[in-house]
Amino acid sequence: MQRLKDKIALVTGSSAGIGRAVAKLFAEEGAHVYITDIDGEGAEKLAAELTARKLGATAMTVDVSRGQDVTALMRTIEQTHRRLDVVVNNAGINVRTDFRHMTDSDWERLRDVNLDGVIRIARDAFPLMKASGSASLVNLASIMGHRGMRTLAAYGATKGAISALTRGLAVEYAPFNIRVNALAPGFIETALTERVLKIKAFSDALLSQTPLQRFGTSEDVAQAALFFASDESSFITGAELAVDGGMAAGL
Repeated sequence: MQRLKDKIALVTGSSAGIGRAVAKLFAEEGAHVYITDIDGEGAEKLAAELTARKLGATAMTVDVSRGQDVTALMRTIEQTHRRLDVVVNNAGINVRTDFRHMTDSDWERLRDVNLDGVIRIARDAFPLMKASGSASLVNLASIMGHRGMRTLAAYGATKGAISALTRGLAVEYAPFNIRVNALAPGFIETALTERVLKIKAFSDALLSQTPLQRFGTSEDVAQAALFFASDESSFITGAELAVDGGMAAGL
C-alpha cells in the first residue's frame, strides 16, 4: 500500500541530494510532489523522470531566500491543488569558514536560505496546510545544531534555530492539525559533504565517532522523512529525529 497515496507534497531544494531522494520516494509512495530548487533545470529533469514513470510531479524554479519566488509557488499550488498535505523544508547551503574570518555577506547567505527560507515556507504554506485538514511539516535541521565543529559555528547556529522553530511551530500549528517535526542528519554522502569526506584523515575521524561505522545516504534521510510525512506518525509533533548512525548519542 502506498503510504502517501493522493497526498500533495512540497519538497524544497529537491533537484539533488537529500531533497531529490525525498521527492522521488514520496512520488513512488503515491504523492503528487512539487519539486522546487534554485536549479530549475535539475528540478525539471527529475520531474520528467518521475512523470515518465506515471508518477505525479511538478517542477518549479524557486529560491527560498526570495519572497516573490515563494509567493508564486504558493499561488501555483493553491490554483492547482488547493492544499498541501506535506511540506519538507530541505533547501539549505553551507559556508565553511573560521568564525573569526566570516564576513557579513557569508552570514547573510547562510541565514537567508537556512533560516529565513525555512520560516518563509512554513509561514506562507500555512493556509494550504490548514486546508489539508491533516498536514505534516518536516524541517531539515542537523546534528551540527547540537554539536560544535570548527568552521561550522555559523551553519550550526542556523540549524539550531530550526530545531527551536520546529518546537515552537508544533505548538502553534497543532490546533489546525498540522504536525511539525524535524530531522537532524549526521554526515550524509551528498555534494554538500563530498569535498570534506574525500579527506581520508577527516572521514576516518568521523567514522570513529559513528557507532554504525558508515556515512549516511540520502535514501536513509528520505525514509525518515517518509515516516514523519505519513499517517504512521499521526501522534508525533515537536520531535526531532537524529539520522546520524548514532553519532549524536556518543561522547
